[in-house]
Amino acid sequence: MAKAPRRGPYICGIDAAFDVLSGKWKGLILWELDAHRVRRFAELRRGLPGVSEKMLTQHLREMEEDGLVHRKVHAEVPPRVEYSLTEHGRTLNQALGPLGDWGDERMRREGAEVLDVAGSARG
Repeated sequence: MAKAPRRGPYICGIDAAFDVLSGKWKGLILWELDAHRVRRFAELRRGLPGVSEKMLTQHLREMEEDGLVHRKVHAEVPPRVEYSLTEHGRTLNQALGPLGDWGDERMRREGAEVLDVAGSARG
């Protein structure tokens, strides 16, 4: 069943932003696309250890509907699909920068384990 469109009413800007960012993987998809500019589905999935194909597909569709991600289908056999950030997606990713800095500081303070993009743990 499809989710209802996200159109408010909202309490504040944070509420509206989190509505678009709802889901564990959306912030990481933004980060991955910002870091690599253009990614195919399999490349995104490899860059996000633990994401299921179903969840990645769902989040990419929602992010495309919200104007954050551009999906380009190349007319080839087999079809090649590439994802990139829109300008709207880039501005959201920039807005998340201070939140990421806060998270980095929290991980350092707590001594949290961090996974690198290859999937191996680092501390």
